[in-house]
Amino acid sequence: MAFSIAEMILLGLLMDWIFRKLRMPGLLGMLLLGVLFGPYVFNLLEPGFLEASADLRIMALIIILLRAGLELSREALNKVGLQALLLSFVPGIMEGSTIALLGPHFLPLTHLESAMLGFIIAAVSPAVVVPMMISFIERRMGARKGIPTMVMAAASLDDVIAIVIFSVLLGFYTGTSNRVLLKAAGIPVSILTGIGAGLLIGWLLLKLFDRFNPRATKRTMIVVGISILLVHLQQLLEGIFPFAALLAVMATGFIILEKREHMAHEISSKLGKIWVFASIMLFALVGAQVDISLAWSTGLAGLGLIICGLVARSAGVLVSLIGSPLTRDERFFAVVSYWPKATVQAAIGAVPLMAMQAGGMETAPGHVILAVAVMSIVFTAPLGALAIKGVGERVLEPAPETSHAAQDALSESR
Repeated sequence: MAFSIAEMILLGLLMDWIFRKLRMPGLLGMLLLGVLFGPYVFNLLEPGFLEASADLRIMALIIILLRAGLELSREALNKVGLQALLLSFVPGIMEGSTIALLGPHFLPLTHLESAMLGFIIAAVSPAVVVPMMISFIERRMGARKGIPTMVMAAASLDDVIAIVIFSVLLGFYTGTSNRVLLKAAGIPVSILTGIGAGLLIGWLLLKLFDRFNPRATKRTMIVVGISILLVHLQQLLEGIFPFAALLAVMATGFIILEKREHMAHEISSKLGKIWVFASIMLFALVGAQVDISLAWSTGLAGLGLIICGLVARSAGVLVSLIGSPLTRDERFFAVVSYWPKATVQAAIGAVPLMAMQAGGMETAPGHVILAVAVMSIVFTAPLGALAIKGVGERVLEPAPETSHAAQDALSESR
């Protein structure tokens, strides 16, 4: 496993450099590296490395969402509160519902099977979107209207809602629907408990830091460790009590920024260094999950269905932004920011197939669902990343920098 990690670090850095020289997002190079080294192409990764894939990817996601919370200022969130809320569910529900409706016309699936596929695909990828939004926030691009903050906050909620709806549909399909209503009711409960727990833990951590005053590196390690425990707590509570751990992670970062801005920037800076390693692991391992031959097995029909879903999602973004102060170009940026799929599709694309195998059911629909989920990664991750970079650099206006003295004064006043 150590050899595979060394390979991914060195080659990942090289691919990142090459793609940036080509004026393309570096993550595309890392995804391509994972595809080539993965078990479906040259199979050059050690089995132990692939077995640890899920844990490594979740740790990378924790780093992403912690940084997101530490950049999610209340002032910026207040500007986009309603739009961020609408963006968290309207586009995803429109995309998932469209695929559920049109699926049987494109693929050999029933409406219920198409609905499961729709809400697998409906989850936007925080792995692609959040780091790019953080880059814009750090350069204060679009900061005056809080556009990157809006997209970043909504993308995380979007995932929670899509995954819970998918779980409900899977319960109907496999006949384990006796707790479906409880799962449906769990959507708002999981969001509220996740945010509440994160705010409380962030507040307690601030008290701890004020009392013992550890160095920034140790603060960062404590915050990361607590965040990993939150994700483990969600796994322990699975099926018992709804809890959105990744929202709790974001909320922890948010309250640290709200109460101790200087400390939040220190921790975010440390996490930025860790992200260099974590990003290679995340995108390479997501790429390693992609079976190109399986993706193409659905042909133009699968691609056509994905495009129909993206059109519906784009319409949902525009509906959510009605009444916002964004210009037409800025709204288009929000639209393309909601295109990339990667992390969730790699994580749960095979779940229906495994459920069908476990239940002794016909598995052909599960293979189709997995193939289209994989194709959604192949098609939308590169397209979305390129579109976000290209449109964002052209459309987002840089806001004036706040002086460090002013930031320190603000931190002390809090």
